[in-house]
Formats: sequence, C-alpha cells, structure tokens
Amino acid sequence: MADRLTRVRRVLTAAPADLLVEHLGAELARSAGVAETELLQVDLRLSALIPLHGGAHVVGAGHPAWRCFDHQAEVIEDGVLHLPATMRGERWGVLRLAPAPGDPRLRAELAEVATLLAHELAAVTGGTDRYAKGTRTRRLTLAAEMQWDMLPGRSRIRPSFALAGQLEPAYAVRGDSFDWADDGERVWLATVNGMGDGVNSSMLTCLGTNALRNARRSGLELADQASLADQAIYAYHRGTQHLSALLLELDLRTGLVTAVDAGSPRLVLLRGGEVVDQALDEQFPLGMFDGTIYQPQHFKLTVGDRLFVVSDGIFDAVSRSGRYGESALHRFLRRTGSLAPLEAVRSLLGDLRAFVGSDLVDDAVAVCLDWTGPQDQ
Repeated sequence: MADRLTRVRRVLTAAPADLLVEHLGAELARSAGVAETELLQVDLRLSALIPLHGGAHVVGAGHPAWRCFDHQAEVIEDGVLHLPATMRGERWGVLRLAPAPGDPRLRAELAEVATLLAHELAAVTGGTDRYAKGTRTRRLTLAAEMQWDMLPGRSRIRPSFALAGQLEPAYAVRGDSFDWADDGERVWLATVNGMGDGVNSSMLTCLGTNALRNARRSGLELADQASLADQAIYAYHRGTQHLSALLLELDLRTGLVTAVDAGSPRLVLLRGGEVVDQALDEQFPLGMFDGTIYQPQHFKLTVGDRLFVVSDGIFDAVSRSGRYGESALHRFLRRTGSLAPLEAVRSLLGDLRAFVGSDLVDDAVAVCLDWTGPQDQ
C-alpha cells in the first residue's frame, strides 16, 4: 500500500499541471487495474458535477456521484467507484474509477489517492486555467471572475470548527464576498458588500478585502483591522463609496467571539435547534467617513453552536408571492442542523432560487460556521 501511494504521489508531483488526471489514470491502470479515471468537478453554483474530459453534467441529487459528494464517502454503483476529492474540507468534486475494486483495502487506498489529487489540484490551479474552466457551466461576468478569484475557498474543516460559504448569483455576483483564515487557535471571518454595480462594486470589495488581509496579517486587533481598511477605502474614494462588512474572530479554545459590525450582513445563531438573531451594534460602513474608530463587541458560543452570516440579498429576495423574509429564513435554517456547513449554505441558496423562480437578481452571500469545541489540532 505504501509503495503504491508513494508512486502515485511521485506521479502527481511530476505531472504537468494540466495533465494531473491523465497521469494519475495511467498509473492506476498500471498498478491497480483501474481502466477508467475521471474527475467530476463541482460547478460554481454547487448544482452540477462536470466531467473534466467532457460529457453530460451530473445534476440529479440521487446520482451516486452526488451521494459521494454530499456524504463525503465512497459510493459504488454499477461497478463504478466514486470517491470524494477533498482537501482540508475544500470539496473539489468526485474521482470516478472503473471497474470498482472488490478489495476494501484497495478501495481505502484509492480514497487516499483522491485526497492526494485534491491537494495537488490546490497546488497547481494558480498556474493553469484547465480546472477553473471545468467548474463553470457558462461564462462569468468580469466582476464575478474577480470575486471568485479572490476567495480563500468555499469550505474549511479542522477538528475544532467547520466553515463554508457561497456567493449568488454565482456567475454574475458583484460586490458580495467573504474571506477567512485560521491559525489553529483562532478563526477570522469577514463578509463584505461593496456598494455600486458591476466591476466598480467588485473593485471596491477587492480593495477592502485586501486591506483587511493586510491588517490581519500585520497582527492588528480586530477593531484596528476595521480602522485600517476604513482608512484605505476613504483615502481612495473620499467617502463617495463605502463597504459594508462584518468582521468576526472566534477563539477556538473558549468559544469567545469578537465582532465588529460595520453596516454588515445579518448574523444568526442556531443553538439547540432554535434560531435567534445575534444582535450587534451597527457602526459606520468602511470608508464612509474619515478616521472612524471602531469598537469591538463580544459574545460567547457554546459547543455545537452554528453561526450563519447572510446578506440582505437573501431575506430581501422577492417573488410573486412576496418577500422571502426573516420568518422563512429562520424556518429553513432550523432544518439545516444535521447538514455539514457546505450543504447548509447550498441548500439555503437552492431554496432561495426555488422561491424566486430563477437566479437571484441581487447579490447574496451565505456563510456557515460551526464551533465543535476545543480540540487537538
């Protein structure tokens, strides 16, 4: 087993960036008797699994590939093995292999191979467009291209937390975005919404996000991060444009959350099956005025708590029957308690699209954060 995994690792690291799956397939055919190797990548809307080498998109929820993706476990059907291609919680898609080996030890080894492939995909995506092109069912707007390229990922898992986010409309999002980072002791989460339309909104969000990253990476406290970003945006736009933001810092050892609400999206807490709005004192959006001083606020999570951050594009969405609203939002969030964060945000935005009857018109962002308590990292 170790020898085969070592060979696979060497094959993947030596393969050209755009030919990872082809070189992996050749190695698995030689060493494991796998005749067909295909990567199904999840699209930007989290609604289709797209074969890298072409063919029909997988869209049915009951399909074995989707069951594998949703449950993050091997699925065998009609002699085909489906394995989750996931890296540190970031779900790239599904590795499809045929014929499915009968030996469970070999299948366990191939599950590790799928994880190795996901890690290598993460390493090479900055140098090739092949995989990024394979995650879209239609062309992105320029603003959306900028937004997706700036994200840290869509999901992240460590023993003490799980985190996921999604943007809508996926192919035409403008100013809504999110950012996160962790160091094993803390998680930082920012959700932002740049005012305006199109590329102007996206450029403002890009400026604000990178100003917040610069402040965070300089070791500043959360409120000072907000102040630095506020100064950067004001210096450039002189108050004519501003950025709404919610900044959170979660202490993974204690569950203490530090927050700065700068005209932010809504923060909702799911605890023991009950949903409550987490009230925060709203402060000025970033860049609205010169030299704004931001004040941090604090609240405590208990083990098993789930936080949702949702923008006004969600609860203000309208259809012929009316406004989606807080009541519908709360009812739906209660039903997500058993879902992993990525399924929770995907289900929420899918429910919203079904309510509207089409793609969303206004930007929407949804982020879900679970705190599972202090753990060895």
